[in-house]
Amino acid sequence: MQTRKDVFLKKFTAALLIALSLFSLMPQAVSASASVSVTVDGAPFSGSVLVKNNTTYVGIRKFSTDLDPSASVTYDAATRTLTVRSNALTLTCTDGNRYIVANGRYLYYDQPILMKDGTMYAPILQLYRAYGAGIKWSNTLHGFAVTRGRGGIASGSSYYRSDEVLWLSRIISAEAKGEPLQGKIAVGNVILNRVAHSAFPNTIYGVIFDKKHGVQFTPAANGTIYGTPTEESIIAAKICLEGYTVSTGILYFVNPTKAPNSWASKNRAPFGKIGNHAFYY
Repeated sequence: MQTRKDVFLKKFTAALLIALSLFSLMPQAVSASASVSVTVDGAPFSGSVLVKNNTTYVGIRKFSTDLDPSASVTYDAATRTLTVRSNALTLTCTDGNRYIVANGRYLYYDQPILMKDGTMYAPILQLYRAYGAGIKWSNTLHGFAVTRGRGGIASGSSYYRSDEVLWLSRIISAEAKGEPLQGKIAVGNVILNRVAHSAFPNTIYGVIFDKKHGVQFTPAANGTIYGTPTEESIIAAKICLEGYTVSTGILYFVNPTKAPNSWASKNRAPFGKIGNHAFYY
């Protein structure tokens, strides 16, 4: 019989494998002027391909209709948001965001969605997942070969556990409310890395309220953990639960300005600083 931790770890491992597979698909660095081809089920992609910051982008509108000719695409100039709707998928992409929302799932990438010459682009290694499609890099074609899948990713309501989103977003909000999105994600990564580590409790709730070696997180002691999480903290929690991570090894964080002589800074190897927090292995 599977335990809750077994289910969590299988899900978390699957998400990490997706992230690692995306990394393995990345070709060697190419310049912005380099040509990268894209095919869909063997046929040339009908839209525009853009390479920027060593990232291959595709025009979202054409990519959507190539993968599903029945898809309808609308654009809201006021919010700079493009929306795709089909029987299997509702997708929203907003200019400047580093995540897309697909059937209620938050799919993050290190490079932002962008507009150029009236076309909205998203990284292909982010966008294909929304469609439940397959993808591989072809050295022969010097490009990405996409294969149509089920037409849409599984819904957020079926993928996320409400209690995991609640407690993860609460600790992110309490600890990192004023931090940038990447900083919020990193705090969430610490929690999930602890859940997956044998030295810590095996649930998000258990990690937050862990007292084995004293109070681990101040919000659990002073009650701020029970506050309503901010919208961006909820988004960060869902991004973490999708498997995006700044590091699979970070287990501690601290604000060095508020705690210049912390235990972590003296006893753990440093990862680096994101926003106001320093992170440690």
